[in-house]
Amino acid sequence: MTTLALYGVGAIGGGIAHIVNAHDTVDKILLYDAVTPFLNAQKLDLMHAGRKAEISTDLSEFAQSDICVFAAGTARSPDIKTRIELLHANIPVAREFIGHMKGFDGVLITVSNPMDALNYFFAKELGIDRTQTIGFGGQLDSARFTRALQSRGIHEKGYVIGEHGDRQVPVYSQLQTTFSKQEQDELLAELRGSSMEVIKGKGGTVFGPTTHVADLIHAISTDQKIDITCSVAVEGEYGIENCSIGLPVTIGKQGISAIHEWKLADSEQTELQAAAEFLQELCRNS
Repeated sequence: MTTLALYGVGAIGGGIAHIVNAHDTVDKILLYDAVTPFLNAQKLDLMHAGRKAEISTDLSEFAQSDICVFAAGTARSPDIKTRIELLHANIPVAREFIGHMKGFDGVLITVSNPMDALNYFFAKELGIDRTQTIGFGGQLDSARFTRALQSRGIHEKGYVIGEHGDRQVPVYSQLQTTFSKQEQDELLAELRGSSMEVIKGKGGTVFGPTTHVADLIHAISTDQKIDITCSVAVEGEYGIENCSIGLPVTIGKQGISAIHEWKLADSEQTELQAAAEFLQELCRNS
């Protein structure tokens, strides 16, 4: 029996619930949203799908869940211009969430932004091992990198580490194909702007994040042991500490079962360190 809890069931949280429910991934789905009429509508809509999972809005059961997704809070807007402002807006929601999670010993997937800083906050405050808090973003960034490679006729899997944001680090040293500095700069610019066309057209990305999080939930619930990049609270890996940052890991039933220390190119290590310094400052505000 696997119970999934979703704290925040808007476009992302609700989309994850729909995919997981449609694929019969878990046995029970717990839903919470601050807007009660919307929450009840999401519950009823999922129930009308007629799948096997029990659907509940009992917040008191969240702490007993096996997997929990934090997808609540506000998004960037004209009034919230920086990641620090976004963190300050979402920390109160994160603290409220923690108040409902006493005794939780499952796996937490952090989706809300600024994801790296919030994931570090949860790793410090939830009272569980750091390997049980997974910051989502690396799967999506890596998929975008892979797609950019394919558009150039290169059929290799791309990996992205670092910040889930402008300080992302595409890992060329894991590829067989070599790229010039100019080509790397062009690819990085493309990756940084890859979500903007979607955001301009429909307000935000939904299908990519929800699909990858649903895949992550499936891997955890089945102990699939997949290799991905995700944000993890570091304790000296790659010479970094005091933040959560995207790194290559293996995922299993208990969360992060291994953190892999790849031999990076000098430029990649430098870029990863720069991302870490930015995230360390951001995490100090959490």
